[in-house]
Parts: sequence; structure tokens; C-alpha cells
Amino acid sequence: MRWSEIPREARAYMLYHTLIAPGLIVWILFPLYMMKVGYSVLEVGAFFTAVNIVAIPLTYLFGRLFNRWDIKKGLIAIDILDGIAYVLYGLARGAMAPLVLFVGRTVEKLSTILYPLYRAYEQIIYPEDKYEEIFAWHLRLPEIARLITFPILGYIFGYLYPGAESYRWAFIFFGLFSAVTVAYIWRFLPSVGREERITPEGFTFKVGEFKVLLAFEALLTLAWALAPELVLINYVVFVLHKTVFEVTLIACASSLASIIGTYASERVPKGRGFQVIGLGMFINAFYALVMALSPPFWLALAVYALGDFGNTLWFPFYRSWQFSLIPKERASEFHAAISSYNRLIGLGTPFIAGALASVHATLPYAASLGLFLMAGAMFWRLAKRGFIQE
Repeated sequence: MRWSEIPREARAYMLYHTLIAPGLIVWILFPLYMMKVGYSVLEVGAFFTAVNIVAIPLTYLFGRLFNRWDIKKGLIAIDILDGIAYVLYGLARGAMAPLVLFVGRTVEKLSTILYPLYRAYEQIIYPEDKYEEIFAWHLRLPEIARLITFPILGYIFGYLYPGAESYRWAFIFFGLFSAVTVAYIWRFLPSVGREERITPEGFTFKVGEFKVLLAFEALLTLAWALAPELVLINYVVFVLHKTVFEVTLIACASSLASIIGTYASERVPKGRGFQVIGLGMFINAFYALVMALSPPFWLALAVYALGDFGNTLWFPFYRSWQFSLIPKERASEFHAAISSYNRLIGLGTPFIAGALASVHATLPYAASLGLFLMAGAMFWRLAKRGFIQE
């Protein structure tokens, strides 16, 4: 599918995600900042878990709220909340720093409560008959932005200005940059109210397939949550004695592999999507196996890239299938309910990941390995039996 063939509003939405991609460096800098100022990996995991507990009850309520409102307002709210959170991170100093960091992280978590609105918005503005092709572009452009910006930012904060004070200024900068992204949403993204959420005639809710989707979401949530970026950062910086620059190199290698994966996904024959999802899980299992063996930096970079190639390969087919099971007029509510379900499953995983990493830096990957294998086996078996229909 060519860029020119994508509807204008869909292109504008993809460019928005490209614009915010460089700011995702904060997701790397923040846990590293906490460890730099004295928190252990176990304490950072416990900190993240405490914030997770605070956020759980609000997710589904927010989804129902935006089921009736314009989703565009929710996207604006996400960027405003993120901006406030990042500025609070930058202002956290002195005796009040732990409290300010906790408040900031809670505000950021409130923004993630609204993340299901991204999926609801995509389901509505992307053409139904082109979901798989559209999502190849949707994944490709932000990865290109990360590939360009992350090495520069990583070198700045890894070698030129590696101190905690520099991280604080970075948080403030990216927090204030949210004003730009909010303005972009307001000016260029179309509104999506109730009248746009019309379920196609003949839609049938498939209970059996939806149960499979929930089982897969549970396995995937646990697999990734038990080995979050916190674990990678701890291993690369404090075990291999590298810097945030090397962490961003891993992110860049992953971005390059993801871009290649978007082109590979476009060449998968129709009717093979679910086998590809299973294959992607086995690729992720291989990545987890290698990481569990405490590899040198170059091998960690390679297997992270391989894992993200696998993710990009299967993601468009999974998202297309997920959207086919959800009625458009209740998209916000369904995606919020799935997100709340995932949050509940992953509630204590940051603490567990931190505890495992405190025993052995790469032990969390061993836990992920079994879950990826289970998810892959489930899809291959069900696809072989013809349970899942495309």
C-alpha cells in the first residue's frame, strides 16, 4: 500500500505518532534516573507497582466516558497529562523528591488509562478492509523517527551530559513539548463522536474467539511485563557497565528490525495471519532464552532486534483480528475493558521483575520464555484446528 493511498486523516494520525516518538526516550531515562539517584532495581519495581495499584479502578470508567465523547479530546488529555508528569519529574528535588516523583508517575499512569482511546480511534478512522496494510505504515513511521533521534539523545545523556541534573532538564523539555503535540491534535486530527462509530451491518460478536483473545492478552501481558525496560536498563548499565547510549543503540537496532518487519508483514499471504502470530511468539521466546543466558552487549542488541522484528511481523494481523471482534459503536468501552483486564493481570509484575532481577539480572527473561512458548503453541494449535477464522 502506497502512502498516497492512505486516507488523509489516517496519514495525519500516523504523523502525530511520529512526532511524539522521540519523547519516548523518557521511558528509558526515568527508571535509569531513579537508579542513578539511589533506588535499587527492587525499589524501582516496587515504586511502579504502587502506582499501578492507584490507577486500576479508573481505566474502565474512562473508557465508558469517552464512549460518548469525542475521542480526540481524550488524545489531547493524554498529552497534557504526560506533559505535567514529565515536568514534575524535572522538578523533583530535595527531601520532597520521592513524593513529587510518585505524584508525577501517578499522573503519567492516569494518561496511560486513556491509551485504549488510541486503539478505538484507529479502529474508527482506518479503513476496515485495509487494516493490515495500514498498520504496517502505522508501525513504520514512528520507528524511523526513533531510529534517527534515539542515538543522538542517547549519546547526549550517556556521554556528554550523563548526570541526574541533565535528566531533569530533559524531563522538563519533553514535558513542555507536549504543548506542540496538543496543538497538532487540535489542528490536524479529525473529531470522532458517536455518529462516526457505526458498526457494519452483519456484525456478529464471536464469544469463542473473544475468549481466545483474552487468553492471548493475558499471556502476552505477563510475558512482557515480567521483563520490562527496567530489567534491560539494569542489565546494560549496572551489569555490563555501559551507558544509556548503549541502551538507545538497542532501541535503534530494534527500530530498524521493526521497519524491516513492516515490509515483511505486507508479503505474508492472506489466510496465514494466525500462523504468523504463533511464529512471532516463538521468535520472542528465542529472544527471551538468549537474554536469560546473560549475553554480551552485541548479542543482546541482536536478539532484541530479532524480537522486535517478530513483533512487527505479527502485530498487523493481530490488530486486524482484534478489531473484527469489537463493534465500532462500543470501541472505546471494549478497548478500555481489555486494557483494565491487562492492568489487573500485570498489577504486581514490576515488583516481581525487580525482585527477580535483584536475584540475578537476567532471571526475569527466563519467566518470559515459558509464557511466549505457551502463547505461540496456543495459536499454532488453534489455527491448525481451524478454530480461528480469518
